[in-house]
Parts: sequence; C-alpha cells; structure tokens
Amino acid sequence: MKLRTLTLGLLSASALAFAAHAESITIATVNNGDMVRMQKLTDDFTKANPDIKVNLEFVPYEGLHDKTVLAQGSGGGYDVVLFDVIWPAEYATNKVLVDVSSKITDDMKKGVLPGAWTTVQYDGKYYGMPWILDTKYLFYNKEILEKAGIKAPPKTWEELGQQAKIIQDKGLLKTPIAWSWSQAEAAVCDYTTLVSAYGGDFLKDGKPDFQNGGGLSALKYMVDSYKSGLTNPNSKEFLEEDVRKVFENGDAAFALNWTYMYNMANDPKDSKVAGKVGVVPAPGVAGTSEVSAVNGSMGLGITAVSKHPDEAWKYIEFMTSQATQNQYAKLSLPIWASSYDDPGVTKGQEELIAAAKLGLAAMYPR
Repeated sequence: MKLRTLTLGLLSASALAFAAHAESITIATVNNGDMVRMQKLTDDFTKANPDIKVNLEFVPYEGLHDKTVLAQGSGGGYDVVLFDVIWPAEYATNKVLVDVSSKITDDMKKGVLPGAWTTVQYDGKYYGMPWILDTKYLFYNKEILEKAGIKAPPKTWEELGQQAKIIQDKGLLKTPIAWSWSQAEAAVCDYTTLVSAYGGDFLKDGKPDFQNGGGLSALKYMVDSYKSGLTNPNSKEFLEEDVRKVFENGDAAFALNWTYMYNMANDPKDSKVAGKVGVVPAPGVAGTSEVSAVNGSMGLGITAVSKHPDEAWKYIEFMTSQATQNQYAKLSLPIWASSYDDPGVTKGQEELIAAAKLGLAAMYPR
C-alpha cells in the first residue's frame, strides 16, 4: 500500500489546536497547553488510516493567514488549513480554498449548530467544516464575589462595573477586571462582544457604522472601565493568555476569555483558583440585550493547491465528527447540537455548557 502524505497548516493560538504524528511534526510555536493533549487526535486518525501520513505545522495565530496565502502563491504548501471566521470571503474570492458544498450532507446540515455554519460559508457556498466553535464568556472568581457579599455574577455590563467597585472598595483586589486589549485581534474580539451587547453595527447600508450608536457606546464603556481604575491597566498589552494567567493567579475577579480557559483555570496543577471558577455568558445591556457574544469560531478547509483532496477531506471528516468532538469536549465544545444533551459532554462542565447554550446562540460576527 502506497503511503500518502498529507500536510496541514494549523493554528497555535489562545483558543487551541492539535499536534501530530511524533515522527513528522514540526512545531513553530505552542501558545496553548491543551495542544499537547490534542496530539492524540491525529494519532487516532493515522491509526485508523495507516496509508495516510499527516505532517502538522503549527503556526501562531498572528501568522496563520499570511503563511496560508504565501504557501498558496508558491503553488505548494498545505492540503488542509485552519481558518478564522473572518477569512472565508477572501479565501473563496482568491481561490485559496475549494468549495466543498457537494460534500456537506443533509445530516451534517441538520446536526451542526446553525451558528457554526456561518464560520465556513460565503455567498451560499461551504468552504470547509466548522471545527473550533467558540465565543468569549465572562469568568468570575466565586470566592472573591462571596467575600464581597455579591450573591450572583453580573447580568449586565453596568452591574459588572458596580460589582467590581464593591470588590475594589473592600480592598479585595486593586483592579478586579482583566481584558485582552492588546493591539491585535484580541482587542477586536472584546470590542465586538460589547458591540453585540449595545446593539451596534459595524456596517450599515454598506458603510462603516461602528462609530455611531451601539458601536460608540461599546467604545465608551471600554474607556470608562479603564479610566475608572477598575480595569487592570496592563489590559492594553494583554492577549488572552495573559488574561488567563492573571485570573489563575487570583489577581482578577472578572475576565473575558475563550472557552479553553474554563478547564485550564480549574486545573489545580497550574491554577490557584481551581474549584473557584464561575462562568456565565458575557453580560448584556438593560433594554437592549440579555447576553453578548463574539463569533470566534474556526473551520478546516481544503486548499486549492492540494494534491490529495480526498485524503484531506477524510481527515476533516474525522476531526469534525461527533464522536471525535465529544471525546475531546473538555478542550473544545462540539459543533453538534445533540452533544449538549450528552452526559459524557456535560459532566464536570455543567456551568460552561449552560453558558454556551446562550452564548453560542448570540454570536456576533466580527
């Protein structure tokens, strides 16, 4: 049997990714501790498909887009790429990814959460399968809230500020809130979360509108939170991993971050707040929204230059299958709707699942 080689360019970022066959993997950067544990995914695939060799190349999120495009231009590179929800239009227009609409079955369309499909669609066509389904949640330190006499986490952004002030006034923390406002995609995601809360629009009638209405209110909230002294001043330089570390050290009562932080912050090996972590949907704004959420999902697609499209699709099917996703649900929540009622998925992360049911339904595109 001839051995076929499949090369995949994947993400090493704050959300998460996966690693590879020990004999062929090349790791450029590893930013997420869960990546190491995710290596078994590819090992499982190669055991089931011994005629397909998988080479994984890890790329930091900040370089993933450019490296994908450059590889495409050289006529070589990857067979499968992980792509962000904001890239399908560009990748489809410039023929970076192939249209896989004919491969998407009715069972897939019915079984996958509706919001997940927006991650891989453009102009009515499918350019891959959603793989990492994610939004930002509000994490809170239960012990600190209890010491402050706060009985429930905030349901609105205004309440969050009020609770942070109580915590600060009681001397529990100097700056109770941590954000990821580094001048990168991180700041865009936090801002988009607030835009969704305030009912804003990035575009209106084809023209920029974020400087008005809810978009302006979202920016004002960020500025006010910073100037009030309730927000950690280093938030302007923080990426999501910085926020996670601050929260896990017990130096933040509130933190906005992706799904992956929940189980990492609850791991007593690395976190000082294990067992004290609460999570709820990002708050809303009274009279406008009940919750807020940004679409931080990512998909797996086949490149137009792939010489092994059939093998590439077989790999994507495996990685996005319900069985595989359920098995690793504590690292990344499944794209399949029925998984959220599966005890094997929900056990041990009931709070996160409850938050996800609301947050994932409210995801706002960025």
